[in-house]
Amino acid sequence: MISPGQKIDTRFQFKVFRKGREEEVRFADLLNRRTIVSVYMRNNTPGCDRQNDSLAAHAAEFDRAGYNLVAVSRDTGGSHAKYAAKKKITYTLASDPEDRFAKAAGSIVEKSMYGRKFTGPARAAYVLDRDGTVLAVAAKVDTADHAAQLRALLATLE
Repeated sequence: MISPGQKIDTRFQFKVFRKGREEEVRFADLLNRRTIVSVYMRNNTPGCDRQNDSLAAHAAEFDRAGYNLVAVSRDTGGSHAKYAAKKKITYTLASDPEDRFAKAAGSIVEKSMYGRKFTGPARAAYVLDRDGTVLAVAAKVDTADHAAQLRALLATLE
């Protein structure tokens, strides 16, 4: 997993859902100010819902503090559109079925579900500077209170 001080490769593209519409963007274009990237597995699953509910409840607070908020999952843009409406999500949802962000962050991990092993993105959060430099990493997301976890992480940067 990428560490603070290292730079993430920001040249990849993926689809995002923001401001009510889907568009294809370069990841670098999302970094117009410091950005929090929160990786989750799937829309409409209990842990991921808790993670996003916490972010949605505090999105304005992160915006006022000067941070973009981007949540990344393998879900499609259509799924993100419905999810954003259902959860009242105002931040950017990124569709990353090829795990481009996780690969750039060196955070593809082996997982196991029902005895089946597979690889996928680690549920983690990253604070990035405008140039892609990693400022901080939460290697394991606290799904119950992700916003508090991020606030504590951001406090270490002040």
